[in-house]
Amino acid sequence: MSKNKMKTHKASSKRFKITGSGKVSFHHAGTGHNTGKKSARNRRVAKTRDTLPKGMERKVKKSLCI
Repeated sequence: MSKNKMKTHKASSKRFKITGSGKVSFHHAGTGHNTGKKSARNRRVAKTRDTLPKGMERKVKKSLCI
């Protein structure tokens, strides 16, 4: 075992979550404020969690030390 451990990128750990199957899920942006001027469809879609594409998934997992 190596003596040096990688540190977890804390901003990434707060924004992303690893699912049970190993995928990376995230929340959509745009739900914090000023939602009255946004369409109901946009608000509804932004509320849901989504999974990252494979290319981004590799980068996020590396920053999370997984």
